[in-house]
Amino acid sequence: MTNIAIFGANGRMGKVLCEAALISGNTSLAAAYVRDQHDLIGTKVQHFINQGETGVAFSTEAVIAEDVDVAIDFTLPAGMKKHLATALARKTPLVIGTTGLTAEDMTELEQAAKHIPIVFSRNFSVGINLLENLVKQAAKTLSDDVDIEVFELHHRHKIDAPSGTALMIGEAIAQAKGWDHDEVAVFDRSQDEHEKSQKEIGYSVMRGGDIVGEHTAYFAAEGERLELTHKASSKMTFAKGAVRAAAWLKDKPVGLYTMQDVLGFR
Repeated sequence: MTNIAIFGANGRMGKVLCEAALISGNTSLAAAYVRDQHDLIGTKVQHFINQGETGVAFSTEAVIAEDVDVAIDFTLPAGMKKHLATALARKTPLVIGTTGLTAEDMTELEQAAKHIPIVFSRNFSVGINLLENLVKQAAKTLSDDVDIEVFELHHRHKIDAPSGTALMIGEAIAQAKGWDHDEVAVFDRSQDEHEKSQKEIGYSVMRGGDIVGEHTAYFAAEGERLELTHKASSKMTFAKGAVRAAAWLKDKPVGLYTMQDVLGFR
């Protein structure tokens, strides 16, 4: 049994993570953390997510409880960095699904992973991680005269655009092609005065309603088009993947892992 703590447990994703930790057969919810002085401190988590009146109460994020085996963070970059420092102080393994991280943030994660085991992924869905492998295969197999585009849709509350998952897909394609992603990624064509190059990956974004997440990689050639799509209909998909990663991470040596490692894809 893996005892899990959730940072940002009162947020939209935090609530689902708490539920996923509770319903998993090999994990337990050991702690649910919220900001200092939050009104929910002392309230039972199960009551908050309509799972009963007993169980773990929300507590301050300042200190990780001793019985926590792994903590999960799906907050914002500023919060993640604070929680990372807390995990380092306690030597607690950490699963991170926070997106919108900068290159500097990633360097900080890499340094932290020299002291604690960390699983970082922009998307913890099993299907998305399979899609990552499929787009690599398509990029390697198809000739260089195809046009490559990545299109993603999310709910109106999604802040980063393109999404971390869209970038993960584009980076996988670039890696398979032997391209430098930063050199071939195109996010805005409004000022372009030339036709599309076939050595580029274009990104398109839609935000609206309550769309959980949809991602499509397009490989368009003369006479045919390959579309590889993943559609998520529930945040529970990501939460279950993160909880699975947490159970996998328990007792792992220090290092920076991804969901590809968790699933045995590499």
